[in-house]
Amino acid sequence: MINLKTFEVWFITGTQHLYGEETLKQVASHAQQVADFFNKHDKIPVAVVYKPIVKTPEEIFETLLQANTAKNCIGVITWMHTFSPAKMWIRGLNILQKPLLHLHTQFNRDIPWNDIDMDFMNLNQSAHGDREFGFIVTRMRKDRKVAVGHWQDEGVIDQINTWCRAAAGWNDWQGAKFARFGDNMRYVAVTEGDKVEAEMKFGFSVNTYGIGDLVDIINSSSDQAVKELIAEYEESYDMAAELRTGGAKHQAVYDAAKIEIGLHRFLKDGNFKGFSDTFEDLHGMVQLPGIAAQRLMAAGYGFAGEGDWKTAALVRACKVMGAGLDGGNAFMEDYTYHFDPTNEMVLGSHMLEIDASLAKGRPKLEVHPLGIGGKADPARLVFNVAGGDALNASLIDMGNRFRLLVNEVKAVEAKHDLPKLPVARVLWKPLPDMKTGCAAWIYAGGAHHTAYSQNLTTAHLLDFANIADVEFVSIGEDTKIDQFRNELHWNEVYYK
Repeated sequence: MINLKTFEVWFITGTQHLYGEETLKQVASHAQQVADFFNKHDKIPVAVVYKPIVKTPEEIFETLLQANTAKNCIGVITWMHTFSPAKMWIRGLNILQKPLLHLHTQFNRDIPWNDIDMDFMNLNQSAHGDREFGFIVTRMRKDRKVAVGHWQDEGVIDQINTWCRAAAGWNDWQGAKFARFGDNMRYVAVTEGDKVEAEMKFGFSVNTYGIGDLVDIINSSSDQAVKELIAEYEESYDMAAELRTGGAKHQAVYDAAKIEIGLHRFLKDGNFKGFSDTFEDLHGMVQLPGIAAQRLMAAGYGFAGEGDWKTAALVRACKVMGAGLDGGNAFMEDYTYHFDPTNEMVLGSHMLEIDASLAKGRPKLEVHPLGIGGKADPARLVFNVAGGDALNASLIDMGNRFRLLVNEVKAVEAKHDLPKLPVARVLWKPLPDMKTGCAAWIYAGGAHHTAYSQNLTTAHLLDFANIADVEFVSIGEDTKIDQFRNELHWNEVYYK
């Protein structure tokens, strides 16, 4: 399981020696209280660590240098309690490599109208101290998130929560490894991409491994381990008698469990955080991994089909960002449309591999023929996905840059049994409406593969894109095609 509490965000408060030791003691005390409040708040998913107040260029540089090298530090929050001359920050900001959130707040919420004096004013100078800091960060062209408001305000807490989750997702990509079994699905464009540029930009590596290497590990799985996993299947999912131990079609389930064990071992031994495969490269495998991919995603691995390593990496990042929240994150594909003018919607699915963390109710384990791949009938989990707010996200290689595209959607409950469709499926209505949402997605070059999230918002993905320094484009309730196309045109000019 992904535990975000193992990560730290450092709380760094700027000031200077000008105000005397008594004022500096108060600044330190206030900063400690703010950091402790954040650290104990149940909405903030990471540890918030108070760092001694910084008063000189040397202290700033050393603190930010330590943040860079601290393994568990995923970002820093800065606050200028008093005036902190911004030239002191230049050297430190020049070497800062972790995400930055600038908190524009002050310790007191209200002005003490009857008692306010110049001592109070000198102590509580965030109103212009943070502007001084903000100028130098802007002048240095460093991206950051700015959160404004009293530190106990729930809106501020929500912004910090969102940014911390985005920073955790970004941190997880640094040094991450993704395995690609086989190559890209032949002739497909959008799932291709520049893996070298991606590693330079995002910090994760993607390498291809021969399917034979995986098959050797699958075939070495012990009979006892396979039987134990099948017992877990039988306890966790609805299964027809013919699929259970001793049943006429049990061999298909046995083979699927063997694949899951071998695939999991390959990923664990290689310290991978996700993988892709393709039905066109299965030499030596009995069946295409179905339930194996579904369950490994549910365990936290990123996955996408047909060699789509970009979506596999994005699914993993979404799982980290959404850790501990209700709902799931999974590989998804826009599969077919319902164009009823009174009820337009998309049916999302894939051949086999939708993560059961999205499921409404108890999934069914079923075995059915698969018309592509030329292998034995694969086992898969079949279920409907719950309704509610959700989003689809696509990471696209535009040639001269990467683009992160997000469409907010409204998932709806399935009103039909779909008895002849033996795959996991979800129905959704793209915002702002079917025609606008689909047209905008196509204008933006969005892929047919996505990361589908029930628990993340556009704000999470926006913070993530800003940390990654990539283009971000969103489709939502207020999207209008003409304005959207203009935004795409403006972005072309900006990125050229």
